[in-house]
Amino acid sequence: MNLVMKIGLGAALSLMTLVSAAQADEFKLSNNQRISCSRGLSPGKLNTATCKSYAYVFNIKTSEYYRCQVTLALTRDNKEVINVQADGSCAKKPRIFETDSNYSFDATETEPPNTNSFFGPGGYSVWASDNNARKVRGCIIISSGLGSDISKCLDMKFE
Repeated sequence: MNLVMKIGLGAALSLMTLVSAAQADEFKLSNNQRISCSRGLSPGKLNTATCKSYAYVFNIKTSEYYRCQVTLALTRDNKEVINVQADGSCAKKPRIFETDSNYSFDATETEPPNTNSFFGPGGYSVWASDNNARKVRGCIIISSGLGSDISKCLDMKFE
């Protein structure tokens, strides 16, 4: 399993480096990356470990963001690693705020399917704030179970 973690971490760092190098002056990587791994047994005493990690790249000027995912699957028997597959990409998401400014951002994923994910693989939450004004918006995005995501954002009230 140590090899899986090293390869997964290497792939995640490579993906993050490529994305952040695109326009480093306007894009920031969120501070809250997560990794989850699962293991399974296949016929013939094969072990498969699959790890996924998510990260978010945020445009601090426009409040658009990208949800990035890297996946690594490793199959081995009792003696050797038989197969390693990796995949990753970033999907562009809509703006959180309508106007340009100077924003901060963070996001977090739900755990793998459990009681928190009623309709499917779970969801994620996004928080963004305007660095030039007292303005914070919180969003929750969940899978509807019908092939589309449901997203709701609310402006926070300061009392």
